[in-house]
Amino acid sequence: MDFKQYITIVEDWPKEGIRFKDITPLMNDGQAFKAAVDEIVSYSQEKNIDLVVGPEARGFIVGCPVSYALQVGFAPVRKEGKLPREVVKVAYGLEYGENVLTIHKDAIKPGQRVLITDDLLATGGTIEATIKLVEELGGVVVGCAFLVELTYLSGRDKLDGYDVLTLMQY
Repeated sequence: MDFKQYITIVEDWPKEGIRFKDITPLMNDGQAFKAAVDEIVSYSQEKNIDLVVGPEARGFIVGCPVSYALQVGFAPVRKEGKLPREVVKVAYGLEYGENVLTIHKDAIKPGQRVLITDDLLATGGTIEATIKLVEELGGVVVGCAFLVELTYLSGRDKLDGYDVLTLMQY
């Protein structure tokens, strides 16, 4: 399926010069969204996934239906201060400043095989931080799956050594 036909390019959003890739039309079309999720599930089936992990918020949108289809759990990665129990955290750099991501300390058992999902692979910073969290808890990242990859931002370079699936590339 040509998933790009379900992506709307929004010029100059959130700021001038950005060509934002809006995935909501894909999500609005049940058959197209199901086909996208099914492709990620198909990619995942041979990896013996124990758990799906996704960073907020769009990683939840992709990861939850994948975990449901695989009949495995889902663990959210959230910004600092959003999870109610004991967490591990990692700080990572942004273009202007720093962000902190967290995961519940008991979300992953050592040795669990983890698939990380998100809507977009851009610079790779969020997923690199998510990988660090998973590995700090003893999880084994066996794949990373995205709806969209912005190849011109070279985010895949930060994921060297990890298996990566993207459904669309710009």
